[in-house]
Amino acid sequence: MAHLFRELSLGHSKRETTPPPPSMASTIPSDLPPSPLGQLAVQFSESDLRLISYEIFVAACRSATGKPLSSAVSSLSVANPDSPSNGASPASPAAQRSLTAAAASKMKKALGMKSLSSLSPGSTKSPGSGSGSGSGSGGKSKRPTTVGELMRIQMRVGRKIESVVLPLELLQQLKSSDFTDQQEYDAWLKRSLKVLEAGLLLHPRVPLDKTSSSQRLRQIIHGALDRPLETGRNNEQMQSLRSAVMSLATRSDGSFSDSCHWADGSPFNLRLYEMLLEACFDSSDATSMVEEVDDLMEHIKKTWVILGINQMLHNLCFTWLLFSRYVVTGQVEMDLLYACESQLAEVAKDAKTTKDPEYSQVLSATLSAILGWAEKRLLAYHDTFDRSNVGTMEGIVSLGVSAARILVEDISNEYRRRRKGEVDVARTRIETYIRSSLRTAFAQASRMEKADSSRRASRNQKNPLPVLAILAKDIGELAVQEKRMFSPIWKRWHPFAAGVAVATLHVCYGNEIKQFISGISELTPDAVQVLRAADKLEKDLVQIAVEDSVDSDDGGKAIIREMPPFEAETVIANLVKDWIKARIDRLKEWVDRNLQQEVWNPVENQEGGYALSAAEVLRITDETLEAFFQLPIPMHPAVLPDLIIGLDKYLQYYVSKAKSGCGSRTTYMPTMPALTRCTTESKFQGVWKKKEKSPPSQKKNSQVPIANGEAGSFGVTQICIRINSLHKIRSELDVVEKRVITHLRNCESAHTDDFSNGLGKKFELTPAACIEGVQQLSESLAYKVVFHDLSHALWDGLYIGDLSSSRIEPFLKELEQNLTVIAETVHERVRTRIITDLMRASFDGFLLVLLAGGPSRAFTIQDSQIMEQDFKSMKDLFWANGDGLAMDLIDKFSTTVRGVLPLFSTDTDSLIERFKGMTLEAYGSSAKSRLPLPPTSGQWSGMEPNTLLRVLCYRNDESATRFLKKTYNLPKKL
Repeated sequence: MAHLFRELSLGHSKRETTPPPPSMASTIPSDLPPSPLGQLAVQFSESDLRLISYEIFVAACRSATGKPLSSAVSSLSVANPDSPSNGASPASPAAQRSLTAAAASKMKKALGMKSLSSLSPGSTKSPGSGSGSGSGSGGKSKRPTTVGELMRIQMRVGRKIESVVLPLELLQQLKSSDFTDQQEYDAWLKRSLKVLEAGLLLHPRVPLDKTSSSQRLRQIIHGALDRPLETGRNNEQMQSLRSAVMSLATRSDGSFSDSCHWADGSPFNLRLYEMLLEACFDSSDATSMVEEVDDLMEHIKKTWVILGINQMLHNLCFTWLLFSRYVVTGQVEMDLLYACESQLAEVAKDAKTTKDPEYSQVLSATLSAILGWAEKRLLAYHDTFDRSNVGTMEGIVSLGVSAARILVEDISNEYRRRRKGEVDVARTRIETYIRSSLRTAFAQASRMEKADSSRRASRNQKNPLPVLAILAKDIGELAVQEKRMFSPIWKRWHPFAAGVAVATLHVCYGNEIKQFISGISELTPDAVQVLRAADKLEKDLVQIAVEDSVDSDDGGKAIIREMPPFEAETVIANLVKDWIKARIDRLKEWVDRNLQQEVWNPVENQEGGYALSAAEVLRITDETLEAFFQLPIPMHPAVLPDLIIGLDKYLQYYVSKAKSGCGSRTTYMPTMPALTRCTTESKFQGVWKKKEKSPPSQKKNSQVPIANGEAGSFGVTQICIRINSLHKIRSELDVVEKRVITHLRNCESAHTDDFSNGLGKKFELTPAACIEGVQQLSESLAYKVVFHDLSHALWDGLYIGDLSSSRIEPFLKELEQNLTVIAETVHERVRTRIITDLMRASFDGFLLVLLAGGPSRAFTIQDSQIMEQDFKSMKDLFWANGDGLAMDLIDKFSTTVRGVLPLFSTDTDSLIERFKGMTLEAYGSSAKSRLPLPPTSGQWSGMEPNTLLRVLCYRNDESATRFLKKTYNLPKKL
């Protein structure tokens, strides 16, 4: 074989050398993964590897190095029409090549890569693809004319191929005198020995055993470092080297081949083959293959027998080469990426057909490197891609998914143990990329907004919006960008990619908002802004998820389940309810505090004569409603009922406090004395002797409570002011309710039903409480005046002793004074009611004097005329010549008195007989032996036994006294 290399020149001449162009290795970017083809145990430079691989190429193609390139034949044919080749048979190789040279190669077409000949004018072309520069006779083309020559240029080897031989042959044939200088010789000698060391000792095809050959070769190589070999001679040293090398190289690898194994061990063979494959790319346009790539590849494959390469390893190495070229050249030439993916499809087929552990190891490393590079971009694709380069994303995703599928489906033992239907590799990877990148993008957005907020705070600049509100807006925009820019790309592998994206963002923001919510203690503008922004974001995200999942089997339920609601509206509603409760609690405290100081005098310059506290209560109610509708919340109509209920209870509380301590009708009614019978002595007997002191009447007014001892708060005027205050509140509630409707119409979230339906917007408790309070206070005032304030004139003075000297005029005079005060103080809308209650109380008091006035009172039949006259005077007072109460109203409430007065003009026997008859009728036969004492019902009537009995008790008549003594043994005195 040595004679073949003798015919090759080591260079153009000993005086001329061509320095190789810069290596692609010098342009490798930092993000290109380390070569998965393996690292060599001995250090070789890129130039060394190129020279070694070129030597192998020349050796493998030694019988065809002079074969003309198809493009050269084509050029010659075009330049010289008279050339015999133009007339060559179409069956001849030269003719066939010439017909197809202008078109892209089969390999380029298969890979989908462009041809340099199709580039626009001015594009850079490779030395092996351009047309000849010579023209006319004598013109000589600068293009390489043989495969060997083209390879030399493409491999950037500065020497002619004739000067390169295989390591052992070269060591035996070449001497130092064959080199330009000693430095070149020493470098060549060192490289040749390192090749032998790498191929036979460090990376052997057949594993080494403890043979003398390996030890001897190692000693020779290491010894040559101290005492260089004398090459080119058939001396003992060279014979020893040859013996050791051949002994190791000829060992069988079990393939029953007589091939020598000196460069076919991994990863040495793969690195050398990678160098050969790089020659397929144009040295002046790193993104394009040379036009003659089919020719080159045909000859490169001849090195397989030396390098131990097969089709599977070729596919794998070529895949890596295409990928690395794409990365090295700036990731702009998509043809390279698509070619890599196309080649990867062949690798996938290979992976399914072999279980070779050595191949699987390289395959796994290569795919892992490609997948790792792709995932570095895809796991944070928001940082990698934007509108300017998003077009490259689909290719990278496709490449990564293809690599992942092979790794998982064809290499993973765990996957083989599981049913393939359980794992969707592409979908799983896509979900991982989406979730990872969006989590990263969310974290970056969150950090950025927090940093901006801190800077503003340090500069004392007011934040226009809270951080989480701004973040919600940013995340909403991110979701829209995801849907428009990235989701259409992901949808090729994942039908619901947008849903996965928004679900991820929802979870990320959900963690932030939950932490924020846990720290909220009260309703603040910032809290409302954040929660409203969160609610809007959630609605937007859910909408995207629903739209994306419209064609899914479950209608998007699975994605929605991944999005537990923020419940921002619920949180806002609860905060508003807390705000309402706190307001109402403070209002109740205000009522307690202010009513203790209230003197119940009318507010100056105000009509209606109501108290200052009532005016304040209404003002605070208005302010509370105003504050409520100014809250920046989206659900005023929803929580308004809570506020109305709270205000209703607060106003009811004020009403209850306003009327408390004023008593009621029963508070002032005196206790009726026990029944007695009259003495029959002359009524004028007391005129001639010292009048016997009448026993004190039993009155209940001693039990009337006075709040805190302040009797002034419960005077006639003060009670009238209390009544006016309750009436004012009752009348203003309609105005408040109308104002609520007006506020609702201005709410952004209000609907027609919210103000057409009165439910939840009306006060339910306070109106009834006001009506009841006015009624109670009116009645209390009336009975207080009659039985407490005027008791000296009525209960203690009317008809005591001689009727003619103790008539009703003093009582009516003072009653008229009170009526004047009441009429001037109370609101006209409640005036009639109060005067009516006062009339009723006066009538009740008049009857009580007649029927339960105690032993100090006694009446004859003749006294009935005075009673009739006094009662008429009382009615006239309230009628006031037509200016007072209506006569029909007076007649209505005087019915009882008018029914009782005739009894006092009825003779005693008739009364006794009527009493007996009514009693027997009421009690039946059991009353024949002894008449039972009828109970006091308080319902006075001429048809009621107890009323008849009381008329008899106060009848100054012997028959009446005797009947009462005999029937009931009633005493004359208490």
